[in-house]
Order: sequence, then structure tokens, then C-alpha cells
Amino acid sequence: MDIRFQNLGPAQWKAAVMLAPVCEGESLPGQPELDVAAPWLAVAPALRDFKGKKDELALLHGHPDLAIPRVMAVGLGSREKVDASTLRKAVAAAVQRCHSLGLESILLPEPCLSRLPGGRERLVEECVYAARLALYSFTALKKPAEDEPPAPQWLAIGFDGEQVPDAAHAAARRGERTATAVARARDLANMPGNMLYPEIMAERAVELAREAGFTCTVLDTEDLAREGMHALLAVGQGSARPPRLIVLEYAPQGHEQEKPLILIGKGITFDSGGISIKPSSNMHQMKCDMSGAAAVLAAVTALAEEETPRRVIGLLACAENMPDGAAARPGDVVRAANGDTVEIVNTDAEGRLVLCDALVYAQKMWTPAAMIDVATLTGACMVALGTGLAGLFTDDDDLAERIVAAGGMGGEHYWRLPLWQEYADKLKSDIADICHAGPREGGAITAALFLKNFVRDGMRWAHLDIAGVDWNAKKTPLCPTGAAGFAARTLLELARGGVQ
Repeated sequence: MDIRFQNLGPAQWKAAVMLAPVCEGESLPGQPELDVAAPWLAVAPALRDFKGKKDELALLHGHPDLAIPRVMAVGLGSREKVDASTLRKAVAAAVQRCHSLGLESILLPEPCLSRLPGGRERLVEECVYAARLALYSFTALKKPAEDEPPAPQWLAIGFDGEQVPDAAHAAARRGERTATAVARARDLANMPGNMLYPEIMAERAVELAREAGFTCTVLDTEDLAREGMHALLAVGQGSARPPRLIVLEYAPQGHEQEKPLILIGKGITFDSGGISIKPSSNMHQMKCDMSGAAAVLAAVTALAEEETPRRVIGLLACAENMPDGAAARPGDVVRAANGDTVEIVNTDAEGRLVLCDALVYAQKMWTPAAMIDVATLTGACMVALGTGLAGLFTDDDDLAERIVAAGGMGGEHYWRLPLWQEYADKLKSDIADICHAGPREGGAITAALFLKNFVRDGMRWAHLDIAGVDWNAKKTPLCPTGAAGFAARTLLELARGGVQ
């Protein structure tokens, strides 16, 4: 769906349907722009039953030959409770309704947004973001449904003036690019493991780098061995498809020498659990175990596309965790890239192994402004926080606040959990420098503490555990069932705002 702009005032607006957001107990007729664009609203019979309650939609009809022949009233609920999240969900639901009705074009009146709390440019951005994601579906592997109505061809933002304000235009384009990034992360994570494995992930990264204008370097098994990354290699040694470390670098002119923000994504393209094999129930969802890497790749690509003035490095630690005769065994000991020996006690706790080597590599190759790793790491985090919150681990209060704020921009919510140092004793090994997993209790914390072992003192670092939020089990206005693309927007907003 294209994003367009219409100026010259409501008398010149045209679309198959106009969305009209309204708070509970307030009236549509009487808003100047609506009265001009659709003067018939005052006598629309169906308007009598519309209350403006949250999630309420009402399609109102005028004469079919009019420039605006339909208005969809979009209920927002109580004005005191309206925020960007409310509007985002309401607009997404309205756009999906327009799709189901086969309406080819939609207009959103910007003056109506300006009267809502939240800031007019921010609300323009969120509406465009919501409208684009409302139409997302993963269709790469399906024949088109014969009875599926066509999606709307365009959404126009209507302005009351001769010019589209620069700030509003920029906000709309920012929302469009952000939605594209989230959709790109979803596409990658929805792709089945037989069609997206480390080598293909690398090829896709190289392709995106060429298109968007950043650099991509791929480390193969020989390179990984040369770098001493035997923890990452151990995870992939049971698969016929060897692991890769994919290095992305976006360094715009004038920023080549600044300390980079380094984003590190877990990229397990399929996780069987290895020798410690998972139960078969829902194992098909383990194609999404590379959601962290997908989020990083999507974010770096978007930053390059919009030419954000910030140096950013992305590391995608990719492997397929399979249980053949060459697979790592519980009880094996491997040497990580920092020289520590690591006892593997459960091969289904593989994500921390690929991440620890990536963390060491990041600190070896660059002087980071900060490092943030993102991973579908532990079922323990999902048990603790459910499917609506991701876990956030860091000792840096300022970095924590920035991540929470960046996530809040797009409805990606985090709950800070402790790096409880007393639990580090649970990672002691009798035969190696460190054991890679502790007991079941406090599993998300001990996993984070394991990663912290590979972060130098004084280094700004945060770990995002997105297990539980990477997969959407129930369709919502903003996301169908499947990969959620969670954290792509968080990383993008964080880089846009910079990390000082």
C-alpha cells in the first residue's frame, strides 16, 4: 500500500473511504474538516448508534458519486485514556476492515489527529505504521486465495493547507520505513528452516547490504575456527548446514571513526534442541529461533535506507542446531573465543553459546559505544513474563531507560530483570572454567549471567530475552499468527536516538 498526501483542504480530498477517529461521547459532525469533506455525515442514520467506544467501527455511506462516499468512524474510547498505542490499534483494525470490504483507497484527515493527545507528527507516524502492518501477511509460499479481496492500493494523509508540512511528511515516511523493517523481520522469521539456513541468511544479508548501502562480511567455518569461536561452531556441528557469523556495518560519511552501537542477534535458523531434543509439540515454531538476528538485520537495513547519522554494527550469529552423529553432546567442553573453557550440559541451551563468541568478537574488533544482544533465549523468561513482555538485563540504568523508551515507541514492552550476581555460583563447573547453564529455577537470570561473563568490565551492554514475544499465537490488528518481528523497531528507534 502506497503512502500519499493530499493538501488544499478537505474540499479537495478524495478516497473510497475516510477514517474518522473519535473519542467516546464526542461527535463527528461539527469537526470542521469532516463537515466540509463529508457534509452528509450530519444526516447519516447509522451515526445515531455510534458511541465512539474503544474498538468500535461504523461504516457510514453517502452518495457513491461523491469524492468521499464513505466514512468509517473509528472509536478510541475515553479521551483521557487515548495514547499512541490506542490509535495504532484502532487504525490497524479500521484498515483491515477496509481490506475485507475491498475498498481501494483510504484517507486519514490529519487535522483530526492534531486534536488528539500525543502530538500531531507522532500520531501521523503511528497511523502510517499501523496501516502498513495491518495489511502484513506472509504469502511468499502460498498461492493467492481466489476469494481474497484486493488490499487497499493507497493511504493518503489529508492536510488543511496549500502545503504538506515538512515535519508531517517526514513523520509519515518514518512510519512507513519502520513498518517495512518490522515486516522484513517477520518475513525472515516466518521462512521455514529448509529454505532459510545460515548460508541463505548470509546471502540475504549480502543482498540487502548491496541494495541499502552498507557493508556485509560473512565468516565461514574456517574463519570461525581461526577466530577461536568454538562455542558457535559446536552448536552447528550436528547440522549438514554449517554456521556463519554475518557482520553488518553501516558507517555513514563523517561517522566512520565514531564508536559504534553494536547489535548482536541470535540466529538459530532451526532449533531441534540437538541431542537434548525438544518435544515434537510446536517444534515447527523453532524456525523463529533466529528472530533476534532477523531484528538486527532489519534494523541495520532500515538505518542505511534512511541514512541515519549513526555508526552501527550488526552481528548475526547463525547456526542450525541438529542432532546427528557429529552433534555436540551434553558433557562436552569447548573453548570460547575469549579462551574460557565451557561445559555444555544441555544442547538445547544453544543460543548463549553462539552469542558468547559474538560478544567476544565485537569487543575484539571494535570499541563499542554499547552492545545490545537480542535473542529468543530462555523458556524461563517466557514463564516469568508471559507473552506480552520481553526480559531486559543490564547494569546500566541509562541504557535500560533508553531501551524501554525505544520499545515503548511501538508497543514493544520490556521488564527489567536482575543480573543477580549471587546466582553466578550456579554456573560453576567441576571440569571447565564455566558451565553454560544453571538449574531450571532462575534460568533467564543465569543465562544472562553466562553472557555477562564474556563482557569486559565497564562495557555498556544489555541483553534482551525475547522468548515468548517473538511468535504471535493469536491474530491481532497489527500482526497475524506467526512471527511478530519483535525488537526490530526497538533497535531501530534506539539507533535513531543514539546511545551516548
